[in-house]
Amino acid sequence: MRRVIIMGAGGRDFHNFNVVYRDNPDAEVVAFTATQIPGIADRRYPPELAGPRYPAGIQIRPEEDLARLIEETRADEVVFAYSDVAHVDVMHRGSMVLAAGADFSLLGARSTMLRSERPVVAVCAVRTGAGKSQTTRRVGQILLDRGLRVALVRHPMPYGDLTSMRVQRFASLADIDASHPTVEEREEYERPVELGMVMYAGVDYGEILAQAQAEADVIVWDGGNNDLPFYRPQLHIVIVDPLRAGDELAYHPGEANLRMADVIVVNKVDSAGLEATGRVLTNIAAVNPSATVIRAASPLTLQDGPSLRGLRALVVEDGPTLTHGGMSFGAATVAAQQAGVAECIDPRPYAVGTIAEVFRRFAQLDRVLPAMGYSDAQLRELEATINAAECDVVVTGTPFDLGRLIHSHHPLRHVGYELQEIGEPTLTTVLEPLIARIRR
Repeated sequence: MRRVIIMGAGGRDFHNFNVVYRDNPDAEVVAFTATQIPGIADRRYPPELAGPRYPAGIQIRPEEDLARLIEETRADEVVFAYSDVAHVDVMHRGSMVLAAGADFSLLGARSTMLRSERPVVAVCAVRTGAGKSQTTRRVGQILLDRGLRVALVRHPMPYGDLTSMRVQRFASLADIDASHPTVEEREEYERPVELGMVMYAGVDYGEILAQAQAEADVIVWDGGNNDLPFYRPQLHIVIVDPLRAGDELAYHPGEANLRMADVIVVNKVDSAGLEATGRVLTNIAAVNPSATVIRAASPLTLQDGPSLRGLRALVVEDGPTLTHGGMSFGAATVAAQQAGVAECIDPRPYAVGTIAEVFRRFAQLDRVLPAMGYSDAQLRELEATINAAECDVVVTGTPFDLGRLIHSHHPLRHVGYELQEIGEPTLTTVLEPLIARIRR
């Protein structure tokens, strides 16, 4: 029996275990490691989810302990199971594992994708922050407008009690509120539910699939980070970001998504420029020339309010896009500049607690505040940072209204954005054959 450690970030790692290892008599998972997301290490994958072969559950340790953990557990193999990581960084981890004496491996689509009784449209990306969420909303809206019942299944964000999060179903904002979600969860759940989609998420994606396909005509997979789909899609849509041209071939598993895609959406062409867009198109042609390519923009809408011209603004952006997504700005920064603010202030002097630690870890952030809120305490630190800032207005680019969660001493102006296809083909064009098959 091979002794296995799964390296993860509270998502893909659990799915790989559930699908490949939970009932596998030839392997024993002796530990998970955790990284990327604060506060998810030093807990256990509970026995209720791990199954009868693991009556005590499975330990989850910080990734920094991995070399020691390989020795302690006499692990034979380490499986890398998280996303949005540069290829070179994946292999740095692989080299450390090999040096510690264990094998290093990755699990592919054939091993980990579940089959659905209903058609699946998967929406994935090559990097965090490429525009996947608005593309998912656009796909879901097209399907709803054609009279289909849509279940949107979101890549896991199991940052709370894992047993209670086994299967989550959200059909209203009240359902979301009752789950006591993190800021990141709200960013992904609220807008689709407002549009009329039923949202599913959780930990056990086999059970989630069984429930979702029982009430839907079509399932839309909303992938997190740049991960591969958990369900085998009939149509695989992948978003690329020319603002980070070249990353589509430099990150794991984003490049795999690019090579697997049926449809590739080149987003942000309005702001990226011709040279960067052309470079992305060249890379697409090199690795997946048969894919259908859609060009798109993400036009911004600044919430109504007084003029921002000449004001000093604190800009708050989506947290994952700025942290492991590697961006130094987002929609709110662009909207504030377009509105004529005099200055986007540096929030670092006002950061408290774990927010200050985020700035120490991500050196590219200087004129923007990531909307971190993985716990109540961190949300309060975010609120304190915002209220301490010396500014005239706060411009937020989070995918939901941050003003619902914090009390700001400064006026808040929210920026929204939706996907807008440019020319032909469009998402409607590529979805039409699937819609026709479902309605037959």
